Amino acid sequence: MNFTNPDTAPLFDKQLYIFDMDGTIYLGSKIFPFAIKFINNLRAAGKKILFFTNNASHTTDFYVEKLTRLGFSPTREEIMTSGDVTIEFLKRHRQGKSVYLVGTDELVENFRENGITILSGKEESADIVVTSFDTTLTYEKLDNACRFVRNGAEYLSTHPDFNCPTESGFIPDSGAIAAFVTASTGKAPTYFGKPHKETIEMICEATGFACGEMCIFGDRLYTDIAVGKRHGVTAILVLSGETTEEDVDAAEEADKPDYVFDSLENVDQIMFA
Repeated sequence: MNFTNPDTAPLFDKQLYIFDMDGTIYLGSKIFPFAIKFINNLRAAGKKILFFTNNASHTTDFYVEKLTRLGFSPTREEIMTSGDVTIEFLKRHRQGKSVYLVGTDELVENFRENGITILSGKEESADIVVTSFDTTLTYEKLDNACRFVRNGAEYLSTHPDFNCPTESGFIPDSGAIAAFVTASTGKAPTYFGKPHKETIEMICEATGFACGEMCIFGDRLYTDIAVGKRHGVTAILVLSGETTEEDVDAAEEADKPDYVFDSLENVDQIMFA
């Protein structure tokens, strides 16, 4: 690999350590024990932790239960998803608008609990279409979404990830579903989640930290690393998920991460050896 890490001393000065989940601290149902050790070491050093996933197919409560079961001991305030960012945008800027949501039952219920009017798909029109990572996807849902978008609905997507990594390989994610709608309608969505500014704005507001006080660990160049590079957050790539060394070599200089490690185990060894 043609990437050489700079001095790692600045990593010690950060106050908020943001972690992508799938591919970074675990892979599908496979736990990375070194990630638990690293995060526990950060907490013991007085650092703050935030788990942020673009995977909006599950709610915060789901991730609290999952991360607790896996051994990460999170609080509810330490977890945020692209679904949370999208909901916050709708509540602040699209109050009262009707939404057709292509998403899991969990995500639909989360939208409803936040006072968002969710359509069934049988209506003539919708104010907004939101697509997400939907493991219950049907052709009918896609057809409804395309019809509403063609009829003038604003088109939003929770996050742009094309693939979700699992222990047995990749499965199509939110960006792949959005690509279907775009191919059919000619309209691209406005994306939320990483790497978009709404995510960083929400993290700053929720935690009270400035961008320069944060660093983010992730396995994707175009989401995890891009959100850091675009908004002044130190971006650290781990090669335990989607991105390969070849991808890093091929990236434009402006899109390369600030640091690259094989996994969080290497970062832990450097910071807490």
